[in-house]
Amino acid sequence: MRRAKNPLAALFLTVFVDLVGFGILIPLQPYLALEFGASKSGVTGLNWAYSAAQFLMAPIWGRLSDRIGRRPVLLLSIGGSIFTQALFAATQLGHRALPAWAGLGLLYVARIGAGACGANLATAQAYVADVTTPENRAKGMGLIGAAFGLGFVVGPALSGGLAHAFGFAVPLFFAASLSAVNLFLAWERLPESRREAVAAPARPGRLAELWTALLVPGLGTLLLLHLALTSSFSTMEATFPLLVSDRFGWGAGAVGGVFAFSGVVLVIVEGGLIGRLTRRFGERALLLCGVACEGVGLAMLPYAGPRGTFAGMALLAAGNGLCVPSLSSLLSRHAGLGRQGAILGIAASMGSLARIFGPAWGGLSYDQWSYPAPYLSMAGVLLAALVAGGAALRRLGMPENAVAAAPPPG
Repeated sequence: MRRAKNPLAALFLTVFVDLVGFGILIPLQPYLALEFGASKSGVTGLNWAYSAAQFLMAPIWGRLSDRIGRRPVLLLSIGGSIFTQALFAATQLGHRALPAWAGLGLLYVARIGAGACGANLATAQAYVADVTTPENRAKGMGLIGAAFGLGFVVGPALSGGLAHAFGFAVPLFFAASLSAVNLFLAWERLPESRREAVAAPARPGRLAELWTALLVPGLGTLLLLHLALTSSFSTMEATFPLLVSDRFGWGAGAVGGVFAFSGVVLVIVEGGLIGRLTRRFGERALLLCGVACEGVGLAMLPYAGPRGTFAGMALLAAGNGLCVPSLSSLLSRHAGLGRQGAILGIAASMGSLARIFGPAWGGLSYDQWSYPAPYLSMAGVLLAALVAGGAALRRLGMPENAVAAAPPPG
């Protein structure tokens, strides 16, 4: 292995290439399911399956990375992505020969596997925590967020172009090939970041562990803020195409353009501005500012015109760009030695749970009431989070690397 001079740069490349491969699947997934006669609930069920697998696997990857190192976990998850993407491609190639139930079942297997492998965000964040100082940690987390944002911009754009020119199979096999290249690059360039082995302490069950984390002053507040932010953003993602189709008659191309625009805003904030802003204002102030921006953006969307829709999405993306690295940095600073991967894994699991709840609530409220309902309700959640979370965080100091012990329930 050739050790990279800058481990953050190597990690950025690893995460970026991984997310490009994942982003390629996003526009194609519904059409793959429809080829096997899936109902609308069958199509959206693929998203639920992905998030459920992430929910289950994120803390497992995090704890494993605390025990055996970040590099082996990242290599394992990237290797698994090669298999899941190849399974997507092979299933699509054989869609005429496969029975509908078998083809759809294989898509679910691939999607669950992709969710399990994609649950490595906590490990990537723990890697950043290993190689940065507390003062520079938010900037490092911002680089990971920028890699995600760039991947989500580049991946769908590549997917659309390749699918238009060559059909569905080519972009799917391209995604698998990209993951294989990524595995090689990570093997060659990504060094281990964990400096010393830490014996894994005896731990309670999964729900007890989550409850224990929620009871820790400061940490529990941050985890609940993460739950509120992720639920709100995923509600928007699920219902935005319906909103602009009903209001403006926009199709998939226009929706993709708006999401690409928001991805660019996200990359600018997380990749270029977050370090300077953190040094000037601090992580707590940026986190609360980001919550406010997301709330205002959500409240704007159901009433804005076409130009105002871009403004609302810019606010949402900028708010998310402020929140994610600041929140990740604060969470890592509340984790003790040998616990960063585990705590960030719990946070990633809560994010996956929120991505199950958010789309479900968005669809239900949109159907039962009207198109403003999901946006206004989630804006209300963020307003409550801003008031309660801001008050709680102001009462607390920000430890650099300590977490208090809280008793498990019962």
